[in-house]
Amino acid sequence: MFEERENAFEAKYAHDQELRFKLIAKRNKQLGLWAADILGKEGDAVDAYVLEVIKSDFEETGDDDVMRKVAGDLTGTDVSEHDVREKMDALLGEVMETEG
Repeated sequence: MFEERENAFEAKYAHDQELRFKLIAKRNKQLGLWAADILGKEGDAVDAYVLEVIKSDFEETGDDDVMRKVAGDLTGTDVSEHDVREKMDALLGEVMETEG
């Protein structure tokens, strides 16, 4: 009985982690599209940039790596680090509403 319960908790944890990973990846894709538009990227350059943003999330745990990437790329625009953080939070909320 205890082992079944433990297995159920482990399965739920694994499912929750997988769902979170997918939601974050979708958020990062949307963030990349937003930043690419600000940067004036078009066509294949948009897809390439979005992929760079998604890959940047694998550098370290948490959102700081993505934040650094996008905020750094937007240096010289009128978008601040605070704006990027707010956009990240808003996009995650949107993705969680539609997907989560």
